[in-house]
Amino acid sequence: MLDAASWAGRLGGDTFLARTYHRSYAHFPGAADTAGMFSWDDLNRIIATQRLEPPRLRLSVDGEMVPLHRYAIPTTNRRAVTWSRIQPSDFHAQLRDGASLVLDAVEKIHPAVGAAAEGLERFLGTPVQANVYASWTEREGFGRHWDDHDVVVVRLHGSKRWRLWGMTREAPTFRDVESPEEPEGDPVADLVLSPGDVLYLPRGWWHSVTADQGTESLHLTFGMVPHTGADLILWVVDQLRASLALRRDIPRFGSLAEQSDFIDAVRREVADMMADPRLVERWAESIDTTDLGHAISSLPYVNGLPARGEITVKLTTPRGRLTANREQGTVTLSAAGTAWDFAEAAAPALGTLLTNQPTTLGELADSAGLEVKEVAELVSVLIDGHAVAVVGTAL
Repeated sequence: MLDAASWAGRLGGDTFLARTYHRSYAHFPGAADTAGMFSWDDLNRIIATQRLEPPRLRLSVDGEMVPLHRYAIPTTNRRAVTWSRIQPSDFHAQLRDGASLVLDAVEKIHPAVGAAAEGLERFLGTPVQANVYASWTEREGFGRHWDDHDVVVVRLHGSKRWRLWGMTREAPTFRDVESPEEPEGDPVADLVLSPGDVLYLPRGWWHSVTADQGTESLHLTFGMVPHTGADLILWVVDQLRASLALRRDIPRFGSLAEQSDFIDAVRREVADMMADPRLVERWAESIDTTDLGHAISSLPYVNGLPARGEITVKLTTPRGRLTANREQGTVTLSAAGTAWDFAEAAAPALGTLLTNQPTTLGELADSAGLEVKEVAELVSVLIDGHAVAVVGTAL
């Protein structure tokens, strides 16, 4: 399983974060154990059982999306609900003729991919979305292009050729004032990825991808949400909303002197906050602990958890934090926008939850030397706060 520690080991841990992340591509041959992660059988089952409309499921060829009507037909049930039903023969024909298949956000509907995405999120401190890509021919599904987010590619089946060019505009964004120019010259790297290979690519790097190795191709791409200076400024503004200088009305119809005084007051507030050398640390803690994560219901336990040691639970906010308050003899768990104070004795159980792995109430109780009833009460509080969910009902 690709949890946070596994991702760190495969990508290079602190060395990757300090020297590669956001800076340059990196190829890790055979770094991923993909057994049980995602298969052709999984893809067939999802297509057959889920109502997937573009752009969630789409076909693309030569940089253009294939019209839905070429491989699906509208289907309406007796309650007048309409969706698009994939026609396998037409679907196969489009893929055979060079279209590439894309399935977005597969982490939401496939547990193993979801666990891998959460592990990467915990390692890199940013939300992660996983997409599946499949292709069969030398035709490029998307043409040469760049992405507005960093990606980690995990090859599952077959081989695929990746040609890479560097950025032509540094740190391009989704809503940018300029578009990057097409790169010139030969690629800086020409790679063939094989099953188990991992590729990291920063945002803005141009790339073209072809299944030109004579085999059908299947891979996962984990896309990481970028955090830019603009995001930091927006966060700073939110933190300053308690300031009188920022709450006051803009003196639009005041004198130039009044307008100047207003701007000076706002500037001082912003400058004082920006002068904090630990501002990035404060921002990171804030976005980690307020992120809502991946909420899951805990049915049938709507009235709290019974004291049953075999019930399995899991933290649903991969970036929650635990803080010790030694003077008070308490610990604080911050996650999903809420902070809970617990007795210091609960720290081992909370630490186990923070590994983001499924664990039973019995295991949590043993780790902290508590009664299962006590742990059930603690976890029930976190379930009500949307930070933990039951993932094994034991019924």
